[in-house]
Amino acid sequence: MSNTPSEPKVALFLADGCETIEALTVADILFRAGIPCTKVSVSDTPVVVSSHKVTMVADTTIGHLDFDDFDMLVLPGGMPGTLNLKACAQLTEQVVRFHREGRMVCAICAAPSILAELGLLKGVRAACNPTVEDILTANDAELVRENAVRTGNIITSRAMGTAIPFALAIVEYYKGKEVADALGRNILYYQ
Repeated sequence: MSNTPSEPKVALFLADGCETIEALTVADILFRAGIPCTKVSVSDTPVVVSSHKVTMVADTTIGHLDFDDFDMLVLPGGMPGTLNLKACAQLTEQVVRFHREGRMVCAICAAPSILAELGLLKGVRAACNPTVEDILTANDAELVRENAVRTGNIITSRAMGTAIPFALAIVEYYKGKEVADALGRNILYYQ
């Protein structure tokens, strides 16, 4: 059993150029687990176009978001999506605040580089896409090449191919390993 709120609320941030699979896999897996996940555009429109030109419609925009309604922030990667997330000062300020307050911050693919550059990964075991490993090591992260890594209130992952274990790590955080494993078997991730 985890030490998490009884009513978890996740905010998943979408920026133009984000990685489609990383964003939608998290939303889908959390839906299957019964964990509310609000998709948030970091621009002034809910319409977001992924790095592979897939159009997605967010539930809201960052300008209308009350961050205090959430206990977890999730950053998908992709390029230039990661750069667009990093350029959103309102988001990066909240990422730092959430981390400082002990609330969960999760990032996959290139997005862990945002956490590293914000100084949140110093001495922290973290995974990322190989293209940004140098950013993590330059910011004193303990680089690991695992599918999903939880260290304290941070979960990181490597790329599109690790989106399912990343999402399942979030499920495990909220609902425990048994529930996450059962969901993994149900979707035939574990056979």
